[in-house]
Amino acid sequence: METESEPYVRLATLRQLHQVIADLNSARSLADTLQTVADGVVTGLGYELSAVNLVQADGDLVVAAVAGNSSAEALLTGQTGPRHSWDHCLAIAEHWGDLRFISHTEAWQLDEDGVPGWYTPAPAPRYEDEWHPGDRLFAPLHVTGSDELLGVISVDRPRNGRLPGPWGQEAFQMYAFQAAIAISNARLRANMQRALVRLEREQQALRASEESFRQAFEFAPSGMAIAEMGGDQHGRILRANDALCRLLGRRAGTLRRYTFSDLAHPEDIGTLLRTSAEGGRTEVRLSTSEGAYLWVSLRNSVVADATDGPRLLLTHVEDITERKRHEMQLAHRASHDALTGLPNSAELRARLSARLCTRPHAGRPSAVDTLDAAYGGPAPGSFPGPAADPDAYDADAHGFDLGLGLGGARHAAGPTGAGFGVAPYEHHVHTVAPDEDGDQDGEGAKGLAVLFCDLDGFKSINDRFGHHTGDAVLIEVARRLTSGVRDGDTVARLGGDEFVVLADGLCHADAQDLAVRLRNAIIPPIRVDGRAVRVGASFGIGWAHCGMSVEEVLQSADQRMYIEKRSRSKQQRRAG
Repeated sequence: METESEPYVRLATLRQLHQVIADLNSARSLADTLQTVADGVVTGLGYELSAVNLVQADGDLVVAAVAGNSSAEALLTGQTGPRHSWDHCLAIAEHWGDLRFISHTEAWQLDEDGVPGWYTPAPAPRYEDEWHPGDRLFAPLHVTGSDELLGVISVDRPRNGRLPGPWGQEAFQMYAFQAAIAISNARLRANMQRALVRLEREQQALRASEESFRQAFEFAPSGMAIAEMGGDQHGRILRANDALCRLLGRRAGTLRRYTFSDLAHPEDIGTLLRTSAEGGRTEVRLSTSEGAYLWVSLRNSVVADATDGPRLLLTHVEDITERKRHEMQLAHRASHDALTGLPNSAELRARLSARLCTRPHAGRPSAVDTLDAAYGGPAPGSFPGPAADPDAYDADAHGFDLGLGLGGARHAAGPTGAGFGVAPYEHHVHTVAPDEDGDQDGEGAKGLAVLFCDLDGFKSINDRFGHHTGDAVLIEVARRLTSGVRDGDTVARLGGDEFVVLADGLCHADAQDLAVRLRNAIIPPIRVDGRAVRVGASFGIGWAHCGMSVEEVLQSADQRMYIEKRSRSKQQRRAG
């Protein structure tokens, strides 16, 4: 089972991956990109040595960049490995998804192959997943959308001394996928820059340069477009290559009827316009002919159509849907329990923290107070007087400067000044605990209930039948809890056999009814491998309230749960 700290480790690794992937796109030249790829393996993936082998025009692979060890860099940089040797190496390797692994016990087959490498003698591994210096791990890089080999990343010596597990393998594969895109883009940009230099240096070669650009544009493996810049038709597509047409499922003539804003997801239009104003890079969603949306990376470059002619946008469009899917999967794994699929402790605390603020609620305003505030009077819950002016609070006792006329200058502002209304601020709806006195007639205030659930009898099941049965019980309990709450409620696994339910908009009676329903849902026997087992549940009900910390809210519900648990006998708890 997954340890509690593992999601935090994965989240930290995800942040590192995001940073090194961002660095890939900031390199200006092909050489810088290759070195950035090698450095990213060391800084982001946790290997002590990495090398990038790039396919040359003749098909052989040259060591173009090395990171992590200066001695290895001096020895390996510039070495060339024959293409047939690399093909043999990748063919005999064990497939780890898109990665290729050759154990030190099989590496003797490559002794005379001529594939560049850095080896140091070492004793046999002491445990099964220990990394041996003779082990070889490769990540082949392919041109986007084809099987054409672009290069190979080779790595050595993980810092933890172990063979990468599923998490490490997936992170390496995602990084290699982005590295291949970055290298392809760098090559494409280099070709385009050379074409532009030729245009400036040789006016007589203008037609040849235009043809070179046309081919680079039309036959680029990723989507490209030329669009208008400025004016009412800003972003209107003037020309699109075949790759972009295939990506969006639209013909070139059809695309010329649209601007990029017409194709963008409504939530991404603002981001798109800000980025395309003066060129730059952004990630947005574009619609296809089928009505679906694809995540793409847009890189805009501002170019002139001719001497003193209008400026145009040269837009490079890369499909990053797969990367986004991986990112969402990684983010989900970092915030959810691996066994039950429920939000984990960190995610529970984040959701609860979003509902709380540090200042306690000052009480609900009356109808008269609310009406008085609407016509420019003192805000309910505020503290009029010059002494209170620097620390004005809103109706819910938040420390916002509302400009409600507490001082003479602001009061004299008139109908258009701050004295007639409130200055704009980010409004926070306070979370308060309902009043128990108002529950008798069903008209009590509603609040955010925190139900702390601890399973009764679970430890004996674990001890008697093993963790496999215990895990199955936890999965079924999670399912029953999730089925028993509303769509907007949160069911989280805090750890072990403890669960927490966040249910908003409940009064005290509602929360008690919910606890009873959930306890009754857990009671029925659970069948595991033909055996019926049974657990009970103890619930403690706490209430979230602004002014409390997350830990205080959870501790309050936890304490109430133990009070409820001690109030019943062991037999009663097992019976629900």
